[in-house]
Amino acid sequence: MTDDARRIEGNGPWPHTMRLQRFLARAGVASRRGSENLMTAGRVSVNGVVACELGTKIDVDRDVVEVDGMRVSWPAEAVYLMLHKPSGYLTTMSDPQGRPTVAELVPCDRYPGLFPVGRLDMDTTGLLLFTTDGDLGQALLHPSRHVEKTYLALVDGSMSDRELEPLRKGIVLDDGPCQPARCSLLETVPPDAGCSFKRVRGTSLVEIDIHEGRKNQVKRMLGAVHHPVLELHRPAFGPLRLNGLASGSWRELERAELDALRECSCTVKKQATENNR
Repeated sequence: MTDDARRIEGNGPWPHTMRLQRFLARAGVASRRGSENLMTAGRVSVNGVVACELGTKIDVDRDVVEVDGMRVSWPAEAVYLMLHKPSGYLTTMSDPQGRPTVAELVPCDRYPGLFPVGRLDMDTTGLLLFTTDGDLGQALLHPSRHVEKTYLALVDGSMSDRELEPLRKGIVLDDGPCQPARCSLLETVPPDAGCSFKRVRGTSLVEIDIHEGRKNQVKRMLGAVHHPVLELHRPAFGPLRLNGLASGSWRELERAELDALRECSCTVKKQATENNR
């Protein structure tokens, strides 16, 4: 078993070696692309030697990395937290246009290198996972390993259960077919969902579970069956639930939640491997 695999299972240390640009990104210096730009500009050194080659690898435990002469520290342990994202925030850690981002809602100063696992649209609310663990993040988001994500959608029009059949079978969108989705009509919002949709006459409430993560996917799926989404909320990501977390608030994952998330990523990976045989 590799060091990465051990760490995903929670049984081992951080990997001893990794690419320099990945180290810089995980330490919160810049994005992966921004870290590469720092390297090619000659602003990064390893043990006093300028490191311009993008393939440079370092020993996390032993090498001294500096950017513009300032030493870059490495977090002692990976961090995992969930945010109840409110509407009006971009799922990015910075925005050149100065729009509000989710980085303003999580403790980036306390935990350098935090990044969101996946994304929610600016007007979509709900559970957004953050971590400094790039391996687990990749395992959860890899196209062949997407975990189940649950959404509640308030849609326009009085919808019948029969109209959900195309989504259950796997509807085809302009960028290709979707995997079959589990979906149903609800009379009321579940009490632990963490949203307060106001149903009025001529609207319907749909719960939908998908495994993919294409841009605006749920909105496009429901729009394709002629029921545009008015409001969208994600109460669950894999085994994680908001469970009363207030909008705009965050908390670190509990040990049981983290264990369930790791188990989920490993189970999905195993299933994907078996399906590809």
